[in-house]
Amino acid sequence: MTTKNARELTEASVEARLAELLQQERFAPQEAFAAQAEITDPEIRARAAADPTAYWAEQAGRLRWSRAWDQVLDSSEAPFYRWFSGGTINVSDNCLDRHVEAGRGDKVAYHWHGEEGETRDITYAWLLERTARFAGALRELGVGKGDVVGIYLPMIPEVVVAMLACTRIGAVHNVVFGGFSAGSVAERMEVSGAKVLVTADGARRKGRTAPIKPSVDEHMGPEAVPSLQRVVVVRNTGIDVPMTDGRDVWFDEVLEAADAVDPEPMDAEAPLFILYSSGSTAKPKGILHTTGGYLTGASTTHRQVFDLHDDDVYFCSADVGWITGHSYIVYGPLANGVTSVMYEGAPDYPHKGIWWELCERRGVTKFYTAPTAIRACMKWGVEHVAPHDLSSLKLLGSVGEPINPKAWLWYWHVVGGERCPVVDTWWQTETGAIVITTLPGLDAAKPGSAGLPLPGYEVQVLDAEQGGVVEEGEGLLAIPRPWPSMLRTLYQDPDRYVSTYWDRFGPTTYFVGDSARRDADGYTWVIGRVDDVINVSGHRLSTAEVESAIVAHPAVAESAVVAKADDLTGQAIVAYVTLQGGTDASADVEAEINATIADRIGKLARPKRIVFTQDLPKTRSGKIMRRLLRDIAEERDLGDTTTLADPSVVDQLQQRWQQG
Repeated sequence: MTTKNARELTEASVEARLAELLQQERFAPQEAFAAQAEITDPEIRARAAADPTAYWAEQAGRLRWSRAWDQVLDSSEAPFYRWFSGGTINVSDNCLDRHVEAGRGDKVAYHWHGEEGETRDITYAWLLERTARFAGALRELGVGKGDVVGIYLPMIPEVVVAMLACTRIGAVHNVVFGGFSAGSVAERMEVSGAKVLVTADGARRKGRTAPIKPSVDEHMGPEAVPSLQRVVVVRNTGIDVPMTDGRDVWFDEVLEAADAVDPEPMDAEAPLFILYSSGSTAKPKGILHTTGGYLTGASTTHRQVFDLHDDDVYFCSADVGWITGHSYIVYGPLANGVTSVMYEGAPDYPHKGIWWELCERRGVTKFYTAPTAIRACMKWGVEHVAPHDLSSLKLLGSVGEPINPKAWLWYWHVVGGERCPVVDTWWQTETGAIVITTLPGLDAAKPGSAGLPLPGYEVQVLDAEQGGVVEEGEGLLAIPRPWPSMLRTLYQDPDRYVSTYWDRFGPTTYFVGDSARRDADGYTWVIGRVDDVINVSGHRLSTAEVESAIVAHPAVAESAVVAKADDLTGQAIVAYVTLQGGTDASADVEAEINATIADRIGKLARPKRIVFTQDLPKTRSGKIMRRLLRDIAEERDLGDTTTLADPSVVDQLQQRWQQG
């Protein structure tokens, strides 16, 4: 597709421009954007800091409550904090009913697109009707307040219906990413005591249909998940699947037979959902979020960070199976009455410009994706972006891991046309909502830095040894004050909750688990997980910093850096590097990369070994599995690789490692 507003972009012109931009440290909001931005008052953070409970009460007041709260924050049992105690609220009512009652039922909630060209426009009225009836169906299947409902679905509108139906009757949903194996789903259903599972007959991925229901049957029998009583199956692909009498029912049939139910007022602290994090060593952590505080945080940050207006069309490329999908595909956007794009498919199918085609077709104004995806787009080349008219875009967002400056600048220049602010957001499954970023109409952005705490939050960098506040320099990231969307506990494991997050600095300071640096302007530079810091002969080097130096070389598309045990230096750096198309791996290229690292960081940061590869091991959500890269470098058993988008990648990497 070529349009009159397509841009003239070539790899040479982009590289030349990036070389110029890499010399620029700050990017202030453009006047045109700032003029229409919701937040431009530089005192907003100071006012929120002066009375944070009053600030969060004001934000919560934008929602519709069945009963007002008695107390904004109850810290009497810290670190088991309670927000908006005594208040009652329903999430589906705030996401659907109040918009329909206001006459906005015909507004599109989701422009849904399937990877084979299917499309559905889902209105708020349609979502309300389906949600209310499926909530009734869940009740008829025996689901009540506090019961856990598992959801294992592709990125289809029914996943939103299932989530909201749970919130309507007070059930606790446990969504599992569709890219996980059925065995992983069974583990999460078993430990959470799920009563009902909502799944699909199959899912499409890159032109193929993968059967889901047969895998569910294989792994979720009565012995594996004794709590599971019913399985609801969405007819997604139309393939034949086995159905067990007395247990399995079709989604459309129970929906048709059910009566709609009204939203149930829920205590602000009633459990809303469990989301299991992918712990690197220990068993997955069941992170529990509650109702009133979570919705306050998700809706407030979505509105502020993405500078929402009524005519915006918002596109988050994440999957609902992750916290980004919960907060910024479902709950934040729907609470704010936004029109979103939902895409079921890979970013490179049916072609590598599909995201930009959808942005052009739907007039997307706000786009939110991950650094891994941005780097993949860089690798694929500007020819997949240039033909598309992206003039509707007004803001770009980044989420999931620190973004290196070169990728930030490519995103800003190639996708955003140098007119769209980039909000690089830092947060976690545990925080429930964005904590650190730049307010797009107010703050200057620094490529590579997450920015400043949002209003209402306090963030500190603490000395790793003494725990004192580091005003400028490196230390451990911590949040010394509670916030509404914080996790309340680890499901059925309160002792682990305390030991994981609150033992390091005490019961009032949340230990993030990330290293970070605070600069002279108060900006936070997230270095990475504490275990992503490499100690080479006493020098602490962040993997993100080394990766940024490597990808600064014009021939490099993507890099992942890990530590390897070394008898001489304690730890040594190993870099896995993919090159831009048309560049072959050679000793000369390796020498140039090492020279770039030496120039940007120092000779001590040069990898002991560089492994050139066509691809890196990634999950279907695009996250690089650095654990596998460490295992390859240490020549350990790799274990389960079934959640990878392409498991053959690790086999190829092992062969290359062994070849030396």
